[in-house]
Amino acid sequence: MSDLTYRSPSTAVRPSAIHGRGLFARAAIGAGEIVAVKGGHVLTAAQWAALEPALGPAEIQIADDLVIAPVDREHRDGAMLFTNHSCDPNLAIQGQIVLVAMRDIAPGEELTIDWATTDDGDYTLACRCGSPRCRRVVTGKDWMKPELQERYRGWFCWFLERKIAAGR
Repeated sequence: MSDLTYRSPSTAVRPSAIHGRGLFARAAIGAGEIVAVKGGHVLTAAQWAALEPALGPAEIQIADDLVIAPVDREHRDGAMLFTNHSCDPNLAIQGQIVLVAMRDIAPGEELTIDWATTDDGDYTLACRCGSPRCRRVVTGKDWMKPELQERYRGWFCWFLERKIAAGR
């Protein structure tokens, strides 16, 4: 297996109460510190749609019709971030593929991101984050919610920031 994704040495992949495996802080992580950089291949949405049934969710959207993802099972885990969704995250995206700490993070904390800041997909999922801010249901269109646009101002990926600025 080849690692296509960078994960800070201050992190470790472990079983998660949110979903399967998650990324956890092994050591203290300071606000603004780079925690991970997503790697993989740039694919069109159609190319990813053909691969996803065999590989499962492993992509990050970088434009309306582009994702970064693995292209085969052999490279799947090496391309994974293992950052589960939370409605009260401690990580956010900078640009398109860099995840940074939104605040100081203590050792042992699960490292999470709100998918509202990275996704513009057609999905609806039951949320299992358990946070007091839990929305109970997460969709690929949550980025359109004014309260989330306000809460995460400056923390959306580039292509969603442009959509928000354009009022779409």
